[in-house]
Amino acid sequence: MKKQLLAIITAAVFTSAIPALAQDTMSPEGARAYFVALEDGAVVSSPFVVAFGLSGMGVAPAGTEKEYTGHHHLLIDRPKLGEGPDGAEELQYGLPADDNHVHFGGGQTEKTLELAPGTHTLQLVLGDLNHVPHDPPVMSEVITITVE
Repeated sequence: MKKQLLAIITAAVFTSAIPALAQDTMSPEGARAYFVALEDGAVVSSPFVVAFGLSGMGVAPAGTEKEYTGHHHLLIDRPKLGEGPDGAEELQYGLPADDNHVHFGGGQTEKTLELAPGTHTLQLVLGDLNHVPHDPPVMSEVITITVE
C-alpha cells in the first residue's frame, strides 16, 4: 500500500511539473531573432563571426527571470525548430546542448564560428531562463551558407 501511494504521489509531482516547462514564457507579438550581416546563400571563410539580432525583446543571461527577455541558441545543420525527430521535445522541454545546438547562456550576441568546408544551415532561437523557446517561438528563418 505504501509503495502504491508513493508511486501515485511521485507520478503526480512529475506530471504536474511538466507543464511548467512547456513553453510557459510568453513573447510579445512581432518579436523576432535574426542574423546581422549574414544572409541566406552567403559564402564565407572559416572562421567567421556570426552576430545575433533581436527586436521586440531583450537579451539576458540564462536563469534571468524577467519578462520579454531570453538568450540566444544557434542551431547548426538540423531541421527548423519544431521539426525533425526531436522537434516537439525542443519546443516543450528545452534545447539540448550539443554540436547542433549551441547555447549562449551568458547573454552573448555573437560568436566566431568554425565550420568545415561545405554547405551548412543555421537558425537562431531565443530561449527563456530555462532554455525553452518562448510562446510563440522567437526565431530566425533557417539560412543556408557555404563555407569555403
